[in-house]
Amino acid sequence: MPIKQWLLGHPLATAQAADERLSKPVALAVFSSDALSSVAYATEEILLVLILAGAAALHASIGVSLAIVLLLAILTASYRQIIHAYPGGGGAYTVSKANLGVTWSLAAAASLLIDYVLTVAVSVAAGIAALTSAVPSLLEHRVGLGVLVIALLTYANLRGVRESGKVFAVPTYLFIGALGLLLLGGVGRLVVGGAAPVATPPVSLDAATGGLTLFLLLRAFSSGCTALTGLEVISNGVAAFRKPAAHNAAVTMVWMAAILGTLFLGISGLADAYAVRPSDHETVVSQLGRAVFGEGPLYYCLQATTLGILFLAANGSFAGFPRLASLLAKDGFLPHQMSDLGDKLVFSNGIVLLGAFAALLLLLFRGDTHALIPLYAIGVFLSFTLSHAGMVQYWRAAWRFERARGARKALAVNLAGCVATGLATLVIATTKFVHGAWAVILLIPLLIAMFRAIRHHYADAEWALSLSQYSRLPTPRRAVYVMPIGGVNRAVVLALDYVLDNVEQPDLRAVFVDTDPAATAEVKAQWGKWGRGVPLIVIPSPYRSILVPLLQYVEQVRQQNLGGWVTVVLPEVIPGRWWQTLLHNQRALLIKGALLFKYRTIVLDVPYHLD
Repeated sequence: MPIKQWLLGHPLATAQAADERLSKPVALAVFSSDALSSVAYATEEILLVLILAGAAALHASIGVSLAIVLLLAILTASYRQIIHAYPGGGGAYTVSKANLGVTWSLAAAASLLIDYVLTVAVSVAAGIAALTSAVPSLLEHRVGLGVLVIALLTYANLRGVRESGKVFAVPTYLFIGALGLLLLGGVGRLVVGGAAPVATPPVSLDAATGGLTLFLLLRAFSSGCTALTGLEVISNGVAAFRKPAAHNAAVTMVWMAAILGTLFLGISGLADAYAVRPSDHETVVSQLGRAVFGEGPLYYCLQATTLGILFLAANGSFAGFPRLASLLAKDGFLPHQMSDLGDKLVFSNGIVLLGAFAALLLLLFRGDTHALIPLYAIGVFLSFTLSHAGMVQYWRAAWRFERARGARKALAVNLAGCVATGLATLVIATTKFVHGAWAVILLIPLLIAMFRAIRHHYADAEWALSLSQYSRLPTPRRAVYVMPIGGVNRAVVLALDYVLDNVEQPDLRAVFVDTDPAATAEVKAQWGKWGRGVPLIVIPSPYRSILVPLLQYVEQVRQQNLGGWVTVVLPEVIPGRWWQTLLHNQRALLIKGALLFKYRTIVLDVPYHLD
């Protein structure tokens, strides 16, 4: 059995790629894991900023959370319009390309690709933080654990793990239930007898570094906006819903937003009521769980479900990143290999690339969620803004040219979404610039330049390969055959016989590079016996170089035969075992590599197997 098949399983036929339509409850579980999982760390990110102004400033987290929920409501209303306008799937790349043009669509694509990589890195890091909060002894191994999880997710997706509703529903609804129970229990304790402040170990962030300024509030808002990541997933997957698909997707969007807003506000409210402070070693959700549930089974259930949905959110990117990369590849902006389906009907190249980049990020940032978060929201909100700007243009055209019913109302809704997300993008870019957002802001135009360079190459290649302006030469010139030899042996004689027996009267000459006069004399004598009358060209090499004189001779022959072909015949010895290859020189491989980019030069490899 081939190694690839042993690792990934038996390949699937193309006909097995049928889509499975989802009901609203199942679709909610499938598409909301990314958005709902951000509840696990969004409040904590707000508190980490506000603590810089002292413990008293933490009460401002309620106002910041309310502003984020207001933005959530605007985005939900706006994305409902996208769902109805693009029932086949309205991702930022698709909407921007159709309404704003290629450049803006590439900006959206670059933002989304960065977002998918960061989603994997942030979700896995946050999941490991939930684990180490419950089991502190694992904290020193968080980087290794994170890389291991990414490797397992990559492997699972390469095996063709599909978005089964049953698989996704269990951890999603367990997480909603666990957080719902946490909120009910926390409020119950407050109503019955009040709640003692959570005893948080002192950390370096406790000391105030300044007052509660407007800039600090905006920075806290930008950090908390990570709660809104993943909102666009439903609009991308409308085609997966049962009919009427657009209506069901819009209803599911409202359900998801309501659950997300409730859980996020609830966690922020409880954190304020229980005087929770951010800690270097324990998450805010874990601290609340200990305060409400104690050290019993419910606490560990809360941590386990948090871990599960965060890993589920990371897994969602392994579907989104390869699909977007395949769309870009089909349009010529990424290598065509990115659009190829693997043995298991998944875009294997995109999956491997995503896993590699996410693992690299986790290693660079030492598995620290708080260090990764500043990179996160800028790409997400830029794609939000471009999606809604595209929809504004869409409804403008619908009203101007078709007087479509409801176009003005839809235009107003999407315009509100565009303005709100645009302002949020500016706030995030400004407040997080020195904390890491500059890297994403720099990377986006670099990716756009890369996309255009790839497209330019494919356009040039298409023109060069076109037959529209091509005509064959009326009297093509004959090819010249050059056979480098390092001696006279069975491999050389076999290659010589192959050419002479299969090509009618070939213009063949053998070439030997002279680095040792005694060896050269022996080769000449042997060639006279076995060479079948083929001339032997001896090239002196006073500096004992083999490759350079040979390449110079091939170029000389090519220049003398302009319009014709030069075929370099390589006798190559193939050992019987792979490790025995290390015991032989790699001269044939070096020659093949050097001649690969030579114009009108062909390499004819004639293997001689020792086994």
